[in-house]
Amino acid sequence: MWQIQSSVRHYDWGHESIIPELMGLEADGRPWAELWMGAHPDEPSLLPDGRGLDAAIADDPAGLLGEPVRRRFGDRLPFLMKVLAAGSPLSLQAHPTKAQAEAGFAAEEEAGVPRDDPTRTYKDANHKPEILCALTPVEALCGFRPVEESLHCLAKLQLPELKPTIAALARGGLKVAVPQLLALSGRRRESLVAAVAERAAASVAANDPEFVNTYRWAARLAEKYPGDPGVVISLMCNHLTLEPGEAVFLPAGNLHAYLAGSGVELMANSDNVLRGGLTPKHIDLAALVEVLDFTDGKVPVLRPVLGPGGLRYPVPIDDFDLTRVAVDTAPGELTTPGPQILLCVEQTAVLEAGGEQITLAPGGAAFVAAGQTVHASGPAVLFRATTALL
Repeated sequence: MWQIQSSVRHYDWGHESIIPELMGLEADGRPWAELWMGAHPDEPSLLPDGRGLDAAIADDPAGLLGEPVRRRFGDRLPFLMKVLAAGSPLSLQAHPTKAQAEAGFAAEEEAGVPRDDPTRTYKDANHKPEILCALTPVEALCGFRPVEESLHCLAKLQLPELKPTIAALARGGLKVAVPQLLALSGRRRESLVAAVAERAAASVAANDPEFVNTYRWAARLAEKYPGDPGVVISLMCNHLTLEPGEAVFLPAGNLHAYLAGSGVELMANSDNVLRGGLTPKHIDLAALVEVLDFTDGKVPVLRPVLGPGGLRYPVPIDDFDLTRVAVDTAPGELTTPGPQILLCVEQTAVLEAGGEQITLAPGGAAFVAAGQTVHASGPAVLFRATTALL
């Protein structure tokens, strides 16, 4: 068991105070977007001796991961844990399947595209399904709403500029309408987005409750990203609000964007992001359309079930498993066959394992080797990341 030093990513969309406050630090004016805990080679957590967690696992994969995890995932930690804090909206994005990631990564490696090239699409060869559990209220765009609902949302704005999109959606569905929007010329995009933003803002100002959150966010997004087709695509996405303790699971191909709020995010160990709008960054239209899941329908909010150690958020994959653990003053046991990362989010937790003791303040995290029994005492609230392998 080691206490690990998490790395911080200061993306422009990050929140200035949520992560510093969690960690008991003074805000410094920078946007604190993500706190990473794991062994991704681009940003591994550091051990007390200065080694990266990825290097430690490479030195002793059997001891740290356990044989079931090695057989299923190889000699690497299969999950990546984060705290995400959105001060402004993230880009519309989707993630590939495992097969798509392997093929895309191999093709870019063979083509000699540098991994830090801003036009590079695949950073690694892994898929990136993910779950986000809200720490504060979270607003998000998540998957495509039912087509009939999207048609009504678009038609309600009564804009001639939207007629081609409405016709494409009615005739060919999302698989026709979305790529058509992404492929619009710059001038047509600008006029369309400006018209949508103006009419959406007018609907909100008129106190029309129907689609009010969708229209409000469309107007806001257009202010930040004028001429971005993602503004129009957002009208066809489910608008989701998570209360603290609620979660959402995002499988491969799901088009989504976190708009505001913070949460604990757990995903397969990957940094593959294919963007579809609401960003100045590179958009690979062909690659995005290849990975997008154009299935429409509501996205369920996940609520936890009672599981070993606490409240578990079940997901349909085995790369990761997330549990919220409330510990009191009497030590409780946290044991799992695979490796664990334990993150403290409230008060102070004391962990004991193998004759060692670690104290975690909020924002602090520890890595625990496979099969190691941990006794945790508080009072405190922890999130535990492990695999779903039994």
